[in-house]
Amino acid sequence: MCLAIPLKIKKITDKSALCEAKGLSQTVRIDFTPQAKPGDYVMVHAGFAIQTMTEQEAMENIELLEDIRNAL
Repeated sequence: MCLAIPLKIKKITDKSALCEAKGLSQTVRIDFTPQAKPGDYVMVHAGFAIQTMTEQEAMENIELLEDIRNAL
């Protein structure tokens, strides 16, 4: 099973974005989300931002992932 994780874009350089969630940073490709800009949240799968999302959608997804982790 694969999961997509919501991350917040901090900085964009060419087709890469430095993203952050919960204090962890990751560089991802933004080829599929050319409209994304710093401050936006993106859903990241396999190192690629695959869609932009609102902050509320991102927070709901993060909360759901935390609930799943805590249930294990």
